[in-house]
Amino acid sequence: MPKIIFNNTSYRTHGDLPATGSHAPDVSLVNTELQNVSFANWMGKRKILNIFVSVDTETCAKSVVEFNRYANDIEDLVLLMVSYDLPFAHKRFLDTNQLTNVVGLSAIRHAGFGENYGVMILEGPLAGMFARAVVVVDENNTVVYQEHIEDINQEPDYRAAFRALGINIDE
Repeated sequence: MPKIIFNNTSYRTHGDLPATGSHAPDVSLVNTELQNVSFANWMGKRKILNIFVSVDTETCAKSVVEFNRYANDIEDLVLLMVSYDLPFAHKRFLDTNQLTNVVGLSAIRHAGFGENYGVMILEGPLAGMFARAVVVVDENNTVVYQEHIEDINQEPDYRAAFRALGINIDE
């Protein structure tokens, strides 16, 4: 069973990330306009799901900013930033940082995302929140890359996520 490390202590998470080559479980999340959305909203687009504890934590916030920076001028790609943060927090963060290439999504209204994506933290002070992970999905909703980030304070491998879609970025 996967785990996370927070404050030098290990905690269990629920299940595993979707396997590379599998069909990604559909999502049902809430955007910053308080609308329910799913993969159907981005039909035919490639998707990077950056899943994290909270946009109000330093490492999670940095990952949203970095994904936004790397996604300039990539028209067939959508960056989905997923957490339990309220849609208002996502909107505030995106507006404050003038981020235009990412979509903030909240799991507040729909149970199941954490379990379906294997990111639900089961114990400890972050229980019920999401572990840090990246899942990259092609235009047919097939998982082409996944990364479970064990240490909550570690950033994802941005280069590997984009490379899974055939996109080279300079870091």
